[in-house]
Amino acid sequence: MVRSMALAVLALLALGADESQQAPAESGEMRSLFNGKDLSGWDGDPKLWSVKDGVIHGETTEQNPAQGNTFLIWKDGTVKDFELRLSFRCSATNNSGIQYRSKHITEGNPRNAWVVRGYQHEVRNEETLPNVAGFIYDEGGRRGRICLVGEKAVWGDDGKKSVQETLIDAAAFKELFHLDDWNDVVIIAEGNRIRHYLNNRLILDFTDNDPQLALREGVLALQLHAGRPMWAEFKNIRLREIK
Repeated sequence: MVRSMALAVLALLALGADESQQAPAESGEMRSLFNGKDLSGWDGDPKLWSVKDGVIHGETTEQNPAQGNTFLIWKDGTVKDFELRLSFRCSATNNSGIQYRSKHITEGNPRNAWVVRGYQHEVRNEETLPNVAGFIYDEGGRRGRICLVGEKAVWGDDGKKSVQETLIDAAAFKELFHLDDWNDVVIIAEGNRIRHYLNNRLILDFTDNDPQLALREGVLALQLHAGRPMWAEFKNIRLREIK
């Protein structure tokens, strides 16, 4: 374990990441949200979501499409300040996402019974910026791509975003991302500050100071996108609430 951690640190240093850009060490306080056997504690369209080979598998086909963006929703609570860790992989077509501090939409005639709106950690199988995994998207909202991969940014109370620093460039991201394979995600949300880590490196640092649109608490969910057939898989999902 010590040797593998040391190798990971050396790999990050080779990519130009210093210690401040590394994900914090995982504590023993993490709670597993997926038992590796079935979807206990989760709710989604049973025609689209299942467990295969010990991982959560979501898939749409031409014969079995999604009726609008649809989600697998964690039903055992909401999250406020938290640390979320999981791994994902997905097909090259379309995209997926990890929702947090979001709202399950049940009123107003939604497209399906599992519509979620709020902060989304984008999930893609691409390695060329900016259309890559990790940016924050305002699912169902009006702000679109709130913060891109590589940005340390602040959304001000004037409704405008300012970028303060570049955290990773295109070449370093391409080296970091595991195309057609599993990638590890860490999401840390504390107050109005959100950090996304990919494969142990900080790729996004965002502070949301919008007095109306900043989100402080909500559900966790996994997305299947409407449109072209696609699949996405998730495993090792664990959560630590930050008190």
